[in-house]
Amino acid sequence: MSSKLTIKRIAELAGVSKATVSRVLNGYPHISDQVREQVQKVIDETGYQPNQVARSLASDRSNIIGLVIPSGPQAVFTDPYFSVLIESISQATNSNKLTLALFIFQTEEEGLDTVSGILSTGLLDGLIITADYKGELVTSKLASNSMPFVLIGRPNQPLGITSIDTDNVAGSYQATMYLIESGYKRVATIASNQNTSGEDRLTGYCKALEEVGLPFTEKLVAYGDYSLDSGYDAMKQLAPEKPDSVYIASDTMALGALRYLREINVQVPDDVAIVSHDDLAPALQADPQLTTIQQPIASTGIRAVEVLMELIAGDNIPARQIVLPNKLIVRASCGTVQLG
Repeated sequence: MSSKLTIKRIAELAGVSKATVSRVLNGYPHISDQVREQVQKVIDETGYQPNQVARSLASDRSNIIGLVIPSGPQAVFTDPYFSVLIESISQATNSNKLTLALFIFQTEEEGLDTVSGILSTGLLDGLIITADYKGELVTSKLASNSMPFVLIGRPNQPLGITSIDTDNVAGSYQATMYLIESGYKRVATIASNQNTSGEDRLTGYCKALEEVGLPFTEKLVAYGDYSLDSGYDAMKQLAPEKPDSVYIASDTMALGALRYLREINVQVPDDVAIVSHDDLAPALQADPQLTTIQQPIASTGIRAVEVLMELIAGDNIPARQIVLPNKLIVRASCGTVQLG
């Protein structure tokens, strides 16, 4: 019975207008409790799901997609990675006449509540979600639902979902190998265990050491959370070990590391060479400018929108993992560039 119901029929059963039913389903605040309960009672009695009501509209599409970021507001509004990613996704949705809704949450519980609300209303055609450990249960919930979605990043578990990522293992391997081939022997790293990109960047670092026969040394590994302060603290931890070079898993952490090195009068690149990852604005703002792995963040955002549109439009499209290449950008911080 529920599959044959329309928003018009629910309005008739509840004795209200179609517009009122729509406002109730969309959570509009300026509706009396009596009317809201009246409409909800009809929905409950008929067993009809709000998303099916929304999909019964003429176009069967809302032309709204969501961007879910499970990294918390502070990270989203301070990490330049997210500003580039959000801008690229916004441009892609605008050019395709889509509306973009942004969802940010700090905890797993908030994320599950947010996604449950999104799925229950059915007002979005699909979702893009960025990979993060705090979003693992959220990703699992999405994978068990019929709403199309694309993950930016590598999934923690092989859930049979479509994802798009940059080749973090190859990028960090290239960065570390560049330092080794430049003559550095005591190569440290500031890694991150915040998400799968951090895991993969540490893997690439280890792979390069192993390939040339350099030992992996725990004391030459420190961890940060991609923030400026964590880069500062990690470099403070590494400095007593006297590395001759450091691969740092983000430009922002590299800025923090540079700040600490300046405080203790260690010169970059004369005393310690640095290669970082991302090639965002901080890489050029740094003194010296950072040699870094350029990951195609904007291209990733645009591609994610394209792939999601394919999933929304198509039937039974198999899950796929799309991996985009990185590029090493050599500047002054690694000590191999002749200035002047």
